[in-house]
Amino acid sequence: QGQLMESGGGSVQTGGSLRLACVVSGDVYCTHDMRWDRQAPGKERDFVASISRSGNTIYTDSVKGRFTISKDTAKNTLYLQMNDLRPEDTAMYYCVSYTCNYKGQGTQVTVSS
Repeated sequence: QGQLMESGGGSVQTGGSLRLACVVSGDVYCTHDMRWDRQAPGKERDFVASISRSGNTIYTDSVKGRFTISKDTAKNTLYLQMNDLRPEDTAMYYCVSYTCNYKGQGTQVTVSS
């Protein structure tokens, strides 16, 4: 059984940047179509961004122009570059494979004003 390992979270001030990474251990096809979700305290998990096998990307409106999703297939790693962070971006961030039912622990992002 494979797994997802997220990292790169932390505490930053408004306007700061972080780069999240998600290493996929398991079948390589699990990295073909992936996304980042986030869950703020007391709220449901929400979609943030996705990337397809061909590299097509989709973003939720609130992060467009600030976040960039990418992946390095050779390293089986998914990334999320987050710039101009805002307090409303505070959440636990999870990577998800559309293909495989792998689980990760998430990485916490906290943005202070």
